[in-house]
Amino acid sequence: MKKITNVLFVLIVLCWAGCYFYKMPKFSDGESVQNFNATLIDGSDFNTKDLRGTIFLLDFWGSWCGPCRKENPELVSLYNDYNNREYENDLSFEIVSVAIETNEARWKSAIAKDALHWKYHIVQLDRFKSPIATQYGVREIPTKYLINEKGVIIGVNQKVSEIRQYLDQQLKK
Repeated sequence: MKKITNVLFVLIVLCWAGCYFYKMPKFSDGESVQNFNATLIDGSDFNTKDLRGTIFLLDFWGSWCGPCRKENPELVSLYNDYNNREYENDLSFEIVSVAIETNEARWKSAIAKDALHWKYHIVQLDRFKSPIATQYGVREIPTKYLINEKGVIIGVNQKVSEIRQYLDQQLKK
């Protein structure tokens, strides 16, 4: 009986570890951002290269994701507090939201309801099989990458308070 219990324990630990590593973000601090093209909610074309010289938060989320929706008020506050501020070296701050969805109407409704008023909204309708989610290895949401003005990832899945701290350090003194 003890042998069966030990084997079960080892299997549970291995399953947990496998799941943990499977869900880890693909990229880490210091890596260059993977550029992509997309269509924004207003129909305009977008490329991450357009944001060189801008600090931006790449936020993977979903209208159906409870933790994402719970975090949205914090992101709105972050955007309101830092989007139109003056930064060293004439930098700016933006949020790029990539929605992992199956229903475009639900996505648009969530944007309106949560007052996500930044302009960079992208929808991927194949959920985790979509091109951008696959490119970034997103297997769980929310997933966030903070990217500096040179296109280098400087934070992965940081708390909003940590992002604020970084942005505060970049403000003009």
